[in-house]
Amino acid sequence: MMDYQTWFRTATAAQEPYSYQQRLALQPWPDLLDVPTGMGKTAAVALAWVWKRGWRDGGRAHEPDPNTPRRLVWCLPMRVLVEQTAENIRAWLRQLGIHGEEAGQGRVSVHVLMGGESDLKTWAEYPEEDMILIGTQDMLLSRALMRGYGMSRYQWPVHFALLHNDCLWVFDEVQLMGAGLATSAQLEAFRRRYPLAKGSRTLWVSATVDRDWLATVDMQAHMDSLVRHTIDEQDREQAGERIHAVKRVDRADVTLTKEANNKAGLQTYLENLCDQVLWAHDPASQTLVIVNRVDRAQQLFRLLREKRGDKTDLLVHARFRAAERAEQANQLRGKRVTDRIVIATQAIEAGVDISSKTLVTELAPWPSLVQRFGRCNRYGEHNADGAQIFWVDASDDADASPYTAGTLAQARSKLAELTSASPQDLPRTDETRPLSAVLRRKDLLDLFNTDPDLSGFDVDVSDYIRDSGTPGVQVFWRDFKDDPNQSGPNGNPEGRPARAEICPISMGQAKDIHKRGAWYWDTLGDKTHNGQWVRLDRNPRPGMTLLLRAADGGYDEAIGFDAALKKSPVRVVTPEVHLLENAYGEDWRSQQVKPVALSEHLGHVARHAADLCEKVGETTYRMPVVRAGRWHDLGKAHTVFDATMHACDQAPAGFLAKSPCTARHSRKFFRHELASMLGWLAQHDDEPDGDLIAYLIAAHHGKVRMSLRAMPTEEADEGVKRFARGVWEGDTLPPLDFDGECSAETTLKLALMEIGAGEQGLSWTERTLKLLDEHGPFRLAWLETLVRLADWRASAEEQQP
Repeated sequence: MMDYQTWFRTATAAQEPYSYQQRLALQPWPDLLDVPTGMGKTAAVALAWVWKRGWRDGGRAHEPDPNTPRRLVWCLPMRVLVEQTAENIRAWLRQLGIHGEEAGQGRVSVHVLMGGESDLKTWAEYPEEDMILIGTQDMLLSRALMRGYGMSRYQWPVHFALLHNDCLWVFDEVQLMGAGLATSAQLEAFRRRYPLAKGSRTLWVSATVDRDWLATVDMQAHMDSLVRHTIDEQDREQAGERIHAVKRVDRADVTLTKEANNKAGLQTYLENLCDQVLWAHDPASQTLVIVNRVDRAQQLFRLLREKRGDKTDLLVHARFRAAERAEQANQLRGKRVTDRIVIATQAIEAGVDISSKTLVTELAPWPSLVQRFGRCNRYGEHNADGAQIFWVDASDDADASPYTAGTLAQARSKLAELTSASPQDLPRTDETRPLSAVLRRKDLLDLFNTDPDLSGFDVDVSDYIRDSGTPGVQVFWRDFKDDPNQSGPNGNPEGRPARAEICPISMGQAKDIHKRGAWYWDTLGDKTHNGQWVRLDRNPRPGMTLLLRAADGGYDEAIGFDAALKKSPVRVVTPEVHLLENAYGEDWRSQQVKPVALSEHLGHVARHAADLCEKVGETTYRMPVVRAGRWHDLGKAHTVFDATMHACDQAPAGFLAKSPCTARHSRKFFRHELASMLGWLAQHDDEPDGDLIAYLIAAHHGKVRMSLRAMPTEEADEGVKRFARGVWEGDTLPPLDFDGECSAETTLKLALMEIGAGEQGLSWTERTLKLLDEHGPFRLAWLETLVRLADWRASAEEQQP
């Protein structure tokens, strides 16, 4: 039988594992991994997870460790080169012959969650498969808070469920996470408090981890039980040149002062810094320069290009599109590079495997400096003649952003006594965790309701994700003249963005972006019920995705986003097909090539629900999930929906779940799942799991969940007492037999809309809040997701030849 050491060498192409890497794979999971930079933490965790899940060379050979969840969720604090982490892991899986190019192949697939349509469903459709999800704290924590950035709100519950159940969260380089670190600890505490459908756990990873940083209000009770894993003497001996890498430390001859706050002073500072870099650079090797702000990095790179335009110098920061970041990753992968200068921001501190002979860095907080030092002589390859680090001081009155003057002063005091940045010589981190907003239990429960407030806005979760700069917005460019609602294929609106198109920008960069022309997608739609692009008339909110016109400029493929770049149009990256589920009133899954009888579809979904429960090991709530699947589309027998299904000659007679017709509903905002839920409750309200099944029926599109009210512009005929989501009180559902059950003719009532108890008993809001209290947010979202996935699978199967 293959041992771990041999298996590890197979995965990494003959790399010998460290002792700590073997112990991590063969012993129970710790809670904290404290390992010096450059010693293979990514390989240690990823391959330990693969081994514990029972995978060996060529396939799964053992039953998975019951304490190792199916999904490995890798959370990085910075966006830059998340793809590099993903590609490294894919390479190891390919070496083992177990990599799945996509989900659904029964292998181990790797998915990058960075916004755009491409990361929304491919991984989420297979909760029974082993997979690795990689993304930034903005993308992952926002989804874990049911407010996912860069995605349809109707997908929020699915991602929330799959990121809290059956997951091993790995928070990498926690010293850079800011407010996200406290949120990660609080979420772990909540998962220990509320019931889970499948067990999950958290691993915090860093070369400068401080256990006390995790002592948040709800995690405090668990601190004594946290287990720490680190290197031993055998690791130190094996690391050899890496642990003892020669890195001389000196102060640079240039200082950042308050004069750099004005344009002329900043230009002088950057010119002096450029001269320092060129003086320190060894043409026979690579030099890395790290500055603390994107605008300074961009201007410094421009100065460098003026003097070295014929070189392959590179600019790396977080304000590039994924398409350009992929190219940067390819260029950075070269191990032996000569005569190249890389200008970067702190975005290169985490998840980037890069080494340089010379490092020039602006003063930063000590944990960040430790990470930056790890990018100099990383492998000990320059030990013969030594590597050099120059740090650029900042005066007390200089602009310290995105940091604080206090943290810079603490770092300066450590640097004053430091002559070597070899890992064995670096003092430990002793900074306290910065104060930030803390997610409380009530906040989490409030976020479970995905309806926007009456003003059309959502709860802003940015304070729980970052404190060193609010999470920004995402922009992408398309070619259109005046109105993006007619410039797409066949005169349709421009489609939603693919991940390769998206460029993240800060809230500072997004200020006044509406004045130059920016559009956002309105899911509630216009008179066609199908959503539309709406011109932004104010500064954007964090997490928004905005469409810009390519002709207006604002982006350079070597510089990144810069609002001042208005002369040259932006090259458009080919978009993907628009997914209509982003529109509130859209039932695109019901408009299919092959018609399907409603009774048959209900039986299909029930069968898939049972099959899915078996595959993921859901036994306790199998019956409610299957029953909800069997009743979920009863509302498609409603006259409004039935008329839509028969709006063309190709539709056969009888009640249909799928139809080749493409008409719109006669009632704006009509939601068949609400009619289904009301039909179920009218006949099964007194059953033990009646409310749970009703909720699972209502929520299977993510558009009717915790609250029940009319939409802002919704209207009904005169005399209709109550109405919501296109369903009017007094509507009837005809009788229907399906999959061994029978629904009688039913008159729909909407007294559930009222506050308190009424003629239908408790209100819908009170019923759903009781369910949330009984099951907790994680398990309730899980059950909701299983019904939804069963519907997806049945619908896809029905359209197969």
